[in-house]
Amino acid sequence: MSVRIPFHRDLAFTYGEIAEVAPGIRRVIARNPSPFTLYGTGTYILGRGNVAVIDPGPADDAHIAALLEGLNGETITHLLVTHTHMDHSPGCRLLQEHTDAKTYAYGPHGAGKLERGVPVEEGGDMDFRPDWKVRHGDVIHGDGWSVECVYTPGHTSNHICYQLQGERVLFTGDHVMGWSTSIISPPDGDMAAYLSSLELLLERDDRIFRPTHGPCVEDPKPLVSAFIAHRRERESQILECIGNGVFRIEEMVPLMYSGLPEFMYPAAARSVLAATVYLVENGTLATEGDPDLASVYRLA
Repeated sequence: MSVRIPFHRDLAFTYGEIAEVAPGIRRVIARNPSPFTLYGTGTYILGRGNVAVIDPGPADDAHIAALLEGLNGETITHLLVTHTHMDHSPGCRLLQEHTDAKTYAYGPHGAGKLERGVPVEEGGDMDFRPDWKVRHGDVIHGDGWSVECVYTPGHTSNHICYQLQGERVLFTGDHVMGWSTSIISPPDGDMAAYLSSLELLLERDDRIFRPTHGPCVEDPKPLVSAFIAHRRERESQILECIGNGVFRIEEMVPLMYSGLPEFMYPAAARSVLAATVYLVENGTLATEGDPDLASVYRLA
């Protein structure tokens, strides 16, 4: 039986309008909807007066103008970035033209891989360099709020979540979303790291998740458990394909993702590649040379 994931997509909002979504938490959504962002990038604001902004979003003048207008009379003191995809971090540069706030992140794009000597292709926000590098367990203090940094590599190697302390609200970026699974695209995306990061969330006591895209997740652990089971099911599907004589990713995707529009096949193929890399690394599969989209896979 296929794993059932309790997805939820409904979200009431108005583009360009800062709305309070919980005590001490506001959000404004950028008008950049897509199959990968749902309604768009949700930029969060913590506190009142002196505030933190989480994921300023794309380099979109209208979005940044709405954020600044909605915070007129308040001061942005911190810019917290979950990761460096183009719908999350580029807005920092536009905001820093109007504020002295410093940026906080795990590191530049690919930081979790580059520091281990693994090359990462361009494709993220290659210009971003955080003013402050944060690590797992660090606590950032602001005016009336503090957040714990929770390192969750997998979707990207520099992905980090932030827990609003006292409220046990975890801002999960793209690591866990309530409306969709995350794309894991090697070499920066890493399935082994992603699964470990999901297991980490199961060990924590976070009460609610607030992803950068889509609605909040009010019952996190069943969703996280379903995501893990879903990835294990994908591994089983790959092994089934190989057992049936299907050895290439491009031939696996239509079988594994029945009902998926064809224009989404390339993104699905990247996630299948992440799973095959993981299976090669743990000795389940084998291939000639480094695993890639064109490789021929076989049972080890």
